[in-house]
Amino acid sequence: MVRWTMYPLLCSLMIGCVTVDDAGNAKQTVDKIEASEARIALGLSYLENGQWQRARDNLEIALEYAPKYYRAQNAMAYYYQQVDEPTQAEALYKQALRDSPKNGDVQNNYGTFLCAQGRYDEAISAFEKAIAQPYYYLTSASYENAALCSLKKGSESEARVYFDKALAYDPYRPMSMLQLAKLDIKDDNLKDARVRLFKFNKRYGYKADSLWLLIQLENQAGSQSMVEKYAGILQQQFPGSKQYQNYLANEY
Repeated sequence: MVRWTMYPLLCSLMIGCVTVDDAGNAKQTVDKIEASEARIALGLSYLENGQWQRARDNLEIALEYAPKYYRAQNAMAYYYQQVDEPTQAEALYKQALRDSPKNGDVQNNYGTFLCAQGRYDEAISAFEKAIAQPYYYLTSASYENAALCSLKKGSESEARVYFDKALAYDPYRPMSMLQLAKLDIKDDNLKDARVRLFKFNKRYGYKADSLWLLIQLENQAGSQSMVEKYAGILQQQFPGSKQYQNYLANEY
């Protein structure tokens, strides 16, 4: 998934930074990367709130400030994804890859785009390229992305390998923990699934997803009393959840 990191801004978007030359005269300058960051933050905020035109306006200004800045390129590409313009999105991702070929964030975000387009093998290759970059620190996220993309293409064995790698870097990554438990239940590895879900609930507390998996697990194990126990917790803590509605409909 796409992840953005906002850096603190040292200069105002409107007034820039004030510097003093050797003669003691003050003059105004604009740090183009910081100005671009400010517009990226505004654009993504508008995008999140569904204000499409304002989002686009600010992201275009971010690119005007710093046309080769990978975060401005990524943000604009993400905008195009959200408005269903894949051709424009891919063009910007490819431009970002040309301008920043060793940037793992660009490769990861491009992989997310490719997976959404159903180009699974290309996407997984992009995630692998992101991971291979020496200073890339979102390794567990890219392994998880590769795993989720593997699931979409129907390769559960490949997904398991990537989820395991994600947890090797981040042992309590919640999505990977739950997805592996789900695969264990499907493969009838109920003991392993119990251990994973116990670790998850100890760390994060009961969640609707983890309770739903426990209900499925205990149903598969033939333990009706445990099914009722976890269903009761689900009802108490998440009465309006989709998972509880599925339980009431006996869809487990």
